[in-house]
Amino acid sequence: MKKRIPKHIAIIMDGNRRWAKKKGLIFYKGHQEGVKTFKKIVKYCSKIGVKYLTVYAFSTENKLRAKAEVSALFRILEDALEKEVPELNDNNVKIRFIGNIKGLPKSLQERVKKSEDALSKNTGLMLSVALNYGGREEIIHAAKLSKIINEKNIGNNLYTKGLPSPDLLIRTGGEMRISNFLLWQSAYAELYFTDQLWPDFNEKDLTQAILDYNNRERRFGR
Repeated sequence: MKKRIPKHIAIIMDGNRRWAKKKGLIFYKGHQEGVKTFKKIVKYCSKIGVKYLTVYAFSTENKLRAKAEVSALFRILEDALEKEVPELNDNNVKIRFIGNIKGLPKSLQERVKKSEDALSKNTGLMLSVALNYGGREEIIHAAKLSKIINEKNIGNNLYTKGLPSPDLLIRTGGEMRISNFLLWQSAYAELYFTDQLWPDFNEKDLTQAILDYNNRERRFGR
């Protein structure tokens, strides 16, 4: 049987801090290693024909962490975008950022805008990065913008407007919850949990998740 490639994969990239602690390293080393994994997975998704990839990079709850860690995370994100955009461009990847972007530091907001603009004409993998994102906040935001509250109007006012719902949602790090990520969009997503910490997650692990997805019967409630 030919392997079905999910059209849209969403990933909760969990385990950076635990990876660093396990190796006796300072927390930000885990986040830096996580960026390397992110880079590999984006390239692999593009290679195997995934059309949409959405990753949970920074949640609204993450802002409640220690200021030193939050500041380090923002610096790592800004640095990663500056360094990786040329390679993303070489791989024909288009990027968009979802979440309350205006709540981010000005310098990061500017880097986000530059990244989107630089890759706007690409036609390959659509990469969505959730920054300062919370699923409940997103639904409230969409409801406020909807003159009439119904499924169509809510969908048209979500941060993810124009994207198909995820087929497969993967969470690394061993936790079995979706942590306020794509609550509306993941109503019928297939969920896959792995104990691999995000910095250790690789192409083989993603392939295993896709093979597991192929063994599911998707009925969408019917």
